[in-house]
Amino acid sequence: MSGVPRLAKGAFVHPTALIEDGVEIGEGTAVWDSVHIRRNARIGADSIIGEKSYIAYDVRIGSRVKINAMVYICAAVTVEDGVMISAGTTFTNDRLPRAATPDLGRLRASAPDEHTRPTLVREGATIGAGSTIGCDLTIGRFAMIGMGALVTKSVADFHLAFGHPAASVGCVCRCGEILARWNERESATRVLCPACRLPYAIEHREVSELAPAP
Repeated sequence: MSGVPRLAKGAFVHPTALIEDGVEIGEGTAVWDSVHIRRNARIGADSIIGEKSYIAYDVRIGSRVKINAMVYICAAVTVEDGVMISAGTTFTNDRLPRAATPDLGRLRASAPDEHTRPTLVREGATIGAGSTIGCDLTIGRFAMIGMGALVTKSVADFHLAFGHPAASVGCVCRCGEILARWNERESATRVLCPACRLPYAIEHREVSELAPAP
């Protein structure tokens, strides 16, 4: 899509935000001060884009997403519904970045090209403050990334990962409570969340949701 930005009913954009042509902002979404959203990006309903954040060309962001202050989301990133991206998080999209051509004769273009690699953040995931997210990977459903993590590989659904580079250390519930740590238990036919009592099964670090007991 191209043309002027499109704001749905109830969307709020701070006067200092820069919203480029073709951007779509969903109903009830708030875009705060000094945010820059590049052309043709699409943001769903009831989301928050925190101050001084940057969202690149053609990025897709779902509904009920919280993006805190000073978050950098580059091209080829997709963020599904209900994701939390905490302050100071940086996404990347090129494994072999260079500023100039090999002869240093001219700058490489900044627009997406054949070197650009995608990243997918699945629904319900949380990314902790100050994290750096590599490219060509997926952060799974309801996964939780600890603050300051360096994510270089995909993270499975419901897994808890942190460190440099980030490694899975356990799993979490939809509500965020820790279900298990891998040094304690990697297989269980049924685990109840200690906070909300939702049931799960864990087998060889694969987490499955179970139907609640009647």
